[in-house]
Amino acid sequence: MRGALWMLASALGFTAMTTLIKFLGDDYPAALQTFYRQFAGFIILLPVIIRMRGAAFATTRPGILIFRSAAGTVGMILSFYAFQKMPLADANALSFTRTLWLVPLAAFVVRETVGPLRVGAAVVGFVGVLIMLRPGAGGAFAVDLPALAMLASSFLFALTITGMKVMTRDHSPTVLLVWAATLGLVLAIPGAIFTWRWPEPVDLALLAAMGVLGTVTQGCYIKGMAIGDAAAMAPIDYVRLVFTVIVGFLLFSEIPSIWTIAGAGVVVASTLFITWREHRATRAAAAARLTDA
Repeated sequence: MRGALWMLASALGFTAMTTLIKFLGDDYPAALQTFYRQFAGFIILLPVIIRMRGAAFATTRPGILIFRSAAGTVGMILSFYAFQKMPLADANALSFTRTLWLVPLAAFVVRETVGPLRVGAAVVGFVGVLIMLRPGAGGAFAVDLPALAMLASSFLFALTITGMKVMTRDHSPTVLLVWAATLGLVLAIPGAIFTWRWPEPVDLALLAAMGVLGTVTQGCYIKGMAIGDAAAMAPIDYVRLVFTVIVGFLLFSEIPSIWTIAGAGVVVASTLFITWREHRATRAAAAARLTDA
């Protein structure tokens, strides 16, 4: 129950953050919003950096950390752009394709053995994406720049997760967070310079809240996954689809189409299956190690 509450808090925080992204999108481009998001995350981690000093940046593979931070920053800019330009429910549905991208990345980058069931689930999930996008259908939700931006963002975020799996073998989560926050801030500066505008006091407060919510959301998600069983916690994250439908309707008069609902259902089902399969594989590997010991 505690894990579920943390996951629910994460879903609420994510919905509030994306609502602010869309609300502020007319005046603050995605690159500038990303800078404020990264700046807030860095400020939150600054006490840890000061306390740990050099140990916070201890690494033997800076190249992978730099690449991971660059992919994460570009992915964040693209996702912010998609949330600004698309209905919240549609953008959220496409953001879940991140789990689908992990399947080919696990096979080609991490060299994991990927069975036919996981491959089949990923293929079915991408069919769900096609249902939502309906390329060539001429509908309101078709293949356009914001939709492609969200798909590219999901792929880049999947890359960062894959990189994290590789780096956690010999790096602590704190070191990875510090590198991501510091490099993310540095890499967000060029985009902020080209799109800079001084915010009004109210906008500054909302931008700061957006940045803090992004960091808090990540913390709640990690806490929920750490406390609860991963296979049981993962489905709770999809409740943010319901939250974004409600917020989109009440604040932005957005009504998702039947194609969005149907495609999102396919994507959610396939990603849940992939999560369940990975969880079973992890538990089986852990049991085998205990038996060998």
